[in-house]
Amino acid sequence: MGQYRQAEDPAAARRPRPDLLEGLRGEDQRQARHRRPARPLGRPVLHSRRDLLAVQEVDRLGRNLLEGLIVLNDLFQQGIGVKVLEGIGAGEHTERSFILDLALALAEDRRRDIVKKTLNGLEAARRQGELGGRRPVVDDDKRAAILDRHRRGESIRTIAAGVKVSIGVVHKTITEARPLDQTT
Repeated sequence: MGQYRQAEDPAAARRPRPDLLEGLRGEDQRQARHRRPARPLGRPVLHSRRDLLAVQEVDRLGRNLLEGLIVLNDLFQQGIGVKVLEGIGAGEHTERSFILDLALALAEDRRRDIVKKTLNGLEAARRQGELGGRRPVVDDDKRAAILDRHRRGESIRTIAAGVKVSIGVVHKTITEARPLDQTT
């Protein structure tokens, strides 16, 4: 919360909050300034209906602008007002507004466009014979060596060190070969 107070009023961020020091005197008050209570994240503590949850930008409420706007809408439904300090929707909000609905629609449209372009790109690559993804570590020669050493009773760690692959790759290769061995 300190950075939000600082963005609004840099001097206020350095001053102790009176509501946290209320009822304390002398040494207790000085100690309280240094040990402020931790507040759970995601659950704003508002003292009155006029208090607002301050956020730097709407997209900070989620992983991106779209999720941030959805969270903002949920906060309004819970009766929590929000003060956005920068970016889209900067200002104080206590309920949905046309500007926030417009931003939500634009964010959804942008997300759909990104998904569509990504899928089109993957499809074009498939048509050209590009499979995409990570290349397999184990070729036919390594696979044969791993399975041969396993049949001879070598441990997975020894096989991995000898073939120069990870233990997980050896385990996966052996596991994938088991159904083939069991059917014959």
